[in-house]
Amino acid sequence: MSIDWSQLVTWRNFLNVVDILVVTFFIYQLINILRGSRAVQLLKGIAVIILIKVASFFLELQTVDWIVDLVIQWSVLAMIIIFQPEMRRGLEHLGRGSIFNRAKRKVNPGENLVQQLAKAVQYMAKRRIGALISIQMDTELDEFIGTGISLDADISSELLINIFIPNTPLHDGAVIIRDYKIASAASYLPLSESTLISKELGTRHRAAIGLSEVTDAITIIVSEETGGVSVSYKGELLRELSKEDFEKFLSKNLIVIEKEEKKNSFQEMVDSFKKGASK
Repeated sequence: MSIDWSQLVTWRNFLNVVDILVVTFFIYQLINILRGSRAVQLLKGIAVIILIKVASFFLELQTVDWIVDLVIQWSVLAMIIIFQPEMRRGLEHLGRGSIFNRAKRKVNPGENLVQQLAKAVQYMAKRRIGALISIQMDTELDEFIGTGISLDADISSELLINIFIPNTPLHDGAVIIRDYKIASAASYLPLSESTLISKELGTRHRAAIGLSEVTDAITIIVSEETGGVSVSYKGELLRELSKEDFEKFLSKNLIVIEKEEKKNSFQEMVDSFKKGASK
């Protein structure tokens, strides 16, 4: 049986392949944008609604099917409202041109972060200056950053100390660090409602635990009463850490050796073309 290549290799089929590749590319970029955000949980909820729709259709559950149809009809508007932060971030991502030209990041960008945090925390602990510092990991903290004063400032121990000096405008609330920068100060964190938390712990500790219950952020607490340094992470509170243990914890969780990102195939093709043209 011979293959008729004239029928297979046509302009229409070529356009179909391009069409599929473009859609696949944008789906891949969408997954990258949503990965690590709370939108992933919402997508799981949408998947459940789709399963209910399919089940109600085959089982002929008319009332359930009617209710699900109403939900689906309003889902477009609901998704625009719910995914507004992710959509804005995605458009900014496109605007910066980071899809085709990824910026190279420094090796060990967490080293400076650990050094500045350790220096600031030890200074505040000795003088019993209360502090609450949250560091974004994989889960986005945009909704909490929005409750405070936007800074977008480079990390420095002096700035962190100055923020938490008592009776200054920004000392009440949390500092949130994102992408190795101070994203905001005076931000509000969710208070934990757990009954297992010791009564001797104050609002800062309860807020730190509350954030760790809903995100994977690392939160540092300096006690105003005792000067003790504690860390909340993944629902657990590590209390009264020594200087060595504190720095060891930060180094383990924040210092990551990052290799230079490989260029994608599109960028490699562009670079090859530029080299050829320059000869």
